[in-house]
Amino acid sequence: MPRVKYKLLLPFIVCSFASMGNEVHLKPVNKTAPTASDEEAIIRHWRQPEINREFWDISVLPQAFIDVKPAPRSDGLAVGELGIDGGKKANILALADELAKKQHGNFDSLLIHHKGKLLFESYYLRGRVDLSHPQSSVTKAYTGMLLGRAIQLGYLSMDDLDKPVAGFLNKLDASKFVDGASQITLHQALTMTTGLRISDATRKSMMENPPLVKGQKEIQFLFENSAAITPESKSFYYDIGPQLIMQVIEAVIPGNIEKFIEKELLGQLDITNFHWKTAPSGLPESIWRSSLTSRDMIKMGILAANKGKWKDKQIINRDFMTRSTSKLITTGDDEIFGDGKDVSNQGYGYYWWSSDLQYKDQKYSSVSAQGGGGIYIILIEELDLIIAITAHHVDHATQQIVAERILPAFVN
Repeated sequence: MPRVKYKLLLPFIVCSFASMGNEVHLKPVNKTAPTASDEEAIIRHWRQPEINREFWDISVLPQAFIDVKPAPRSDGLAVGELGIDGGKKANILALADELAKKQHGNFDSLLIHHKGKLLFESYYLRGRVDLSHPQSSVTKAYTGMLLGRAIQLGYLSMDDLDKPVAGFLNKLDASKFVDGASQITLHQALTMTTGLRISDATRKSMMENPPLVKGQKEIQFLFENSAAITPESKSFYYDIGPQLIMQVIEAVIPGNIEKFIEKELLGQLDITNFHWKTAPSGLPESIWRSSLTSRDMIKMGILAANKGKWKDKQIINRDFMTRSTSKLITTGDDEIFGDGKDVSNQGYGYYWWSSDLQYKDQKYSSVSAQGGGGIYIILIEELDLIIAITAHHVDHATQQIVAERILPAFVN
């Protein structure tokens, strides 16, 4: 059996639950957060392609780990105590108990950072403090931030965002593009308004014939095989965009793009425990298939909330990060990921979503990176609140849970 450290609910949690009528009788066994076994820690990524071990091979925790006073881990995160440094302990513990009982689906972690300190840390099911978790489409936000880093270092400018993608890629044959493809800009790629539409059959041919999409051939294929680009098709369409951005980054930076990710983005935050798989193009994936630990998700949230600054250093161009987390497009409320009665006014920036979360008579603006399965980094600036959530196979209402259960704990 895998060796997994875990902590049972602490006595003060028992008291909190008992006061709410939930009878539990638990004793503390271990005060350390659950860690991965040696076998579980070996997950395939670009540096170990021969290892075929995946997230689904991780065992399920026998007991949830819930901590209202997270331990310092020398990872750059300041820590505090829920209820002492902010927040209402009973509210969050009641929610954590429900997550532990899978009442809201298959959650793997919930972390809450408030006013500069990590105040709450919890792990369930396949969550581990030292194991990177698949990020799904949160990867898109990281791809955008990577472009913002390239701008900060001078390899691109903010003015370049209004220039055509094709102008940065010197191996393309524009004579074969569908009409309009040569005018697609970086800004349109970042806001999912490229106008590109690829049929399922064409997409299947891409997947089945990797040589068709190696390197810049990926963009050539997309620009040649899209349906007609029209003013109507240039509306928001959550599909093609990040691939174009990753190609441009690779084209403008010096050296290896994998090393650029490691050193110039994640390395700036001392993030080393990550995985980022390779796309059929041969470049790092831009849409999904990156993995970060939950604590490192909080760090990426801090970077975004601070407009690209980490501690005293500007990592991401400030104007770029401001645009990324602004509502540049209103996407409507017909389909809101993790929605509910208190979630509305959805919008989109540069791979970051926005929505209003309502508690009582007040609405709080939120910004979030979102991934399928229930992955979130949620920023609520007015409350100085950053929330990281990992999950899998969740048919959920996570933003509604934040509005209904977490906001009340931090609203005075």
